[in-house]
Amino acid sequence: MKIHQRFNRQIVPFVSLITVLIVVFIWSLNTGKMSVSPFDLLAVFTGQGTPQQNLIVFDFRMPKIVLSVFVGAGMGIAGCIMQSLLKNDMASPGTLGISSGSGLFMILFLFTGLMRDTPAMLPIVAFVGGVVAAGLIFLLASKRKQELSPTRLILTGVALGTGYGAVTLFLSLRMDTQQHEFVQRWLAGSLWGADWLHLSILIPVVLFLAGGVYFHAPKLNIIHLGNETALGLGVPLKLAFIGFSLAAILLSSASVAIGGNFFFVGMISPHIAKKLVGVDHKRSLPASALVGSIMILLADTLIRSSALDVTIPAGLLITIVSTPYFIYLMAKSR
Repeated sequence: MKIHQRFNRQIVPFVSLITVLIVVFIWSLNTGKMSVSPFDLLAVFTGQGTPQQNLIVFDFRMPKIVLSVFVGAGMGIAGCIMQSLLKNDMASPGTLGISSGSGLFMILFLFTGLMRDTPAMLPIVAFVGGVVAAGLIFLLASKRKQELSPTRLILTGVALGTGYGAVTLFLSLRMDTQQHEFVQRWLAGSLWGADWLHLSILIPVVLFLAGGVYFHAPKLNIIHLGNETALGLGVPLKLAFIGFSLAAILLSSASVAIGGNFFFVGMISPHIAKKLVGVDHKRSLPASALVGSIMILLADTLIRSSALDVTIPAGLLITIVSTPYFIYLMAKSR
């Protein structure tokens, strides 16, 4: 009986999440102005599709679908790490201002005109922006001889994030029409980097960091129990905190730089994941990645399958749907 309950608690949620992701993946491949039936998809993947079908699947739809999956996974894992390190349900790359800092540096990169020549520099630039933003937040939120307050950290992050957003808006107003439109769509979560060049940058970053964090998940479990407990069990707290923080910053920065600004995904997907699989990071980290992937891919597919303008960013739909849940979390944290 206990084995059966453990199986249901650990395996069934993952099977369900993977099944949902596969279903949405197939639905997304078949959604758009030009219809591609499941039989046509089978022909494409077996090498028997027409040139037009191959073009639609591999050049137009597949890059955006893969981008949705990896951006969602990166933001979900980053949010799960931050919530565990700070022991606060409101912590995420968005609320801490890290996404805004990464975005500001990316906009500066665009403003200087270097982005067209060196797109591979995007994650590096965004990571530098995220590290600078995180450093300022920790510096301003910390007090001498006092333990770092998660609430003060989040409030500082929100304040700095607002400032970063103002500077981003100021710079965008000084750009030409095309650049200004790009910035506005990026801010709304447009999944702009939907091509194999940008994916070849994002995918290795997400896979490498996700694997590293998962390997050290037991340390994250111990840190989540409390700093004193972690120190008592021999965990090098400062080193672990810095390592996990840098991993979360790079995951969110790379996702933000190439996918767009998805504020709520990094905060809400860990909550849903933990309700499904529990707080053990061996389970909650991959579950957060799956939930984040489903959120972004489902939002993008719903927009493309509806009568709405297909150019509406997926991030807008996620924001509209997630706002009530965000308010619930704020009320719960009081």
